[in-house]
Amino acid sequence: LEELDLDAALARKPELVLVDELAHTNAPGSRHPKRWQDVEDLLDAGIDVFTTMNVQHVESLNDVVAQITGVKVRETVPDGVLDSAEVELVDLTPEELLLRLQEGKVYVPEQAAQAVRRFFRLGNLTALRELAMRRAAERVDDQMQAYMRSRAIPGPWPAAERVLVCVSSGPMAGRLVRAGRRF
Repeated sequence: LEELDLDAALARKPELVLVDELAHTNAPGSRHPKRWQDVEDLLDAGIDVFTTMNVQHVESLNDVVAQITGVKVRETVPDGVLDSAEVELVDLTPEELLLRLQEGKVYVPEQAAQAVRRFFRLGNLTALRELAMRRAAERVDDQMQAYMRSRAIPGPWPAAERVLVCVSSGPMAGRLVRAGRRF
């Protein structure tokens, strides 16, 4: 497998590195197990990074995605990584994405056919699209509230709900924490 040559990128010190698939699991022998950790090293070195990921890879959405799709996504990115990033939503309709899959623009044909049967079905894609849009809207709302606070702008603050999650060492603890994070 070809992987990002992190050491070469760090040594070259470009202004910007383009890194595909932020949630990717690196091949054995790589410096880090996950690509998002490579990206953190690049950012720590003062290198800007543009990267991509799909909403199903957001860690706090893992249980919701599994409920919607019937597939437990194993490659996730911690919410904290996204919280500290500048995020831009790139939206495709489910129909456009299915067409791109058919045309071999996402995966090789055999892989695309399996992905469409198991995960990328019209209903799943519609629900995932909604999750992405909601996540983006929450982020914009957070930015607006921060802006208003920083400038002492009075306004009709929404009565946001607060959530307290009580967990034990039981098997549902991780799922409860992720649900609390989402809320």
